[in-house]
Amino acid sequence: MTQLQYEALRAHLFPGDGREAVAILLCGRRCGDSRHVLAVRDIHAVPHGTCTVRTPTGVTWPTDVIDSLLPDVIDKNYAVVKIHSHPVELRSFSKTDDASDDAIFSSIANLAGNASLHASVIMMPSGELIGRTIADGQTVGSLSSIMVVGDDLIIWQSDRHSDSEEFSLRHRQAFGGGTTSLLRSLSVAVVGCSGTGSFVVEELARLGIGRLVLIDSDHVEEKNLNRIVNSSKEDAYLSAYKVHALARAIARMGLNQQVRVLPSNLLTQEAILAVAECDIVFGCTDGAESRHILNRIAAFYCMPYIDVGVRLDADGHGGIAGISGAVHYLQPGLSSLLSRGVYSMAQVEAEGIKRTNPELYRQQRGEGYLRGVQEDRPAVITINGTFASLAVQELLARLHPYRNQPNSHFAYIGGNLAEMQIYAEPESEPCPVFKQHVGRGDVTPLLDLPGLL
Repeated sequence: MTQLQYEALRAHLFPGDGREAVAILLCGRRCGDSRHVLAVRDIHAVPHGTCTVRTPTGVTWPTDVIDSLLPDVIDKNYAVVKIHSHPVELRSFSKTDDASDDAIFSSIANLAGNASLHASVIMMPSGELIGRTIADGQTVGSLSSIMVVGDDLIIWQSDRHSDSEEFSLRHRQAFGGGTTSLLRSLSVAVVGCSGTGSFVVEELARLGIGRLVLIDSDHVEEKNLNRIVNSSKEDAYLSAYKVHALARAIARMGLNQQVRVLPSNLLTQEAILAVAECDIVFGCTDGAESRHILNRIAAFYCMPYIDVGVRLDADGHGGIAGISGAVHYLQPGLSSLLSRGVYSMAQVEAEGIKRTNPELYRQQRGEGYLRGVQEDRPAVITINGTFASLAVQELLARLHPYRNQPNSHFAYIGGNLAEMQIYAEPESEPCPVFKQHVGRGDVTPLLDLPGLL
């Protein structure tokens, strides 16, 4: 869920009177092969005054609120999540909770006519959330994790193992065992595995991220060897996929991580759904079209998205006009790369035409209807490494806030190496293009984009 959703829930569930309260969440889904993800779409707070009983240990409320939500549950396959407060700090479901969940979710299963996964969640006075999954009216297990995507990334897990691995000792000394254990449990997608992406992959792997999904359709070429970490002349000779070269490097580390490689364009259903199963996504691509898709994924599936880009302006003869880069931290429902002016819809359209109809692209560009798609630029490994490290550090700062100022001050971090300046900007106005899609999850067509492969 988003930070704004979480704050609204906490205000409703703990109004200050010491008595239980309840709300119903409608959630979009990512029905994956390895994970089932629920993304909060709508909050339906049950008014305190309509509850017939509200005590510190119980709440009775009119369940007809569920009836009005059933069309979305049936037609859109939304999940129902019942969330209520435990003011007395009981960190488990009570017998009263069991009876309530049995009645509510059995009714939903009967009326909706399917065995889709739903959930029940408790909020503690501290704000901590714990939950369990329910299918066909029966409890089937615990929610493995609950994430609030905001200025900070807050994650509660039902079963976090203590981190005692020797390779992460120095990380534990810096960030503590709680953070290193959390890193081990995360699933992270990296889209774009070239200059900046290869550095991001290298650093995430050595930080101990438990599962990495690597997406890039390009092969290693000799001209890439100046900047792709862990690539070799043999990779270029064999025209190996970049994702395969990086996966082999991770395997050589021997840190017992899961790696999924997709040597494909992001604009495929397989790639998009693979990203949507992850906890976090890094965008390491200069393309407007791919950035637009990543913004959509982050909105539909309520994910944090970290984007990194580098620009080096040179004359080709040793003269450098500028060296700059940027790291964007993007929250679903707030500003986007589009609203921040990183790309335009005209650029997205031009790239789409070039990808699907190169002849039409050449024609329309020649006639002045399209601006040209960005071609290859100069690239230097040290510059890529600098900004890639800032991007990975941004993830650490969100998981383990350590900066002297709140994370809300750092939605954007820019750097000008010619002037040796690093500067930050706070969050700006929400982007209306993406805000409307937060929490929709799996839809047909995927991401509301009929042209996906």
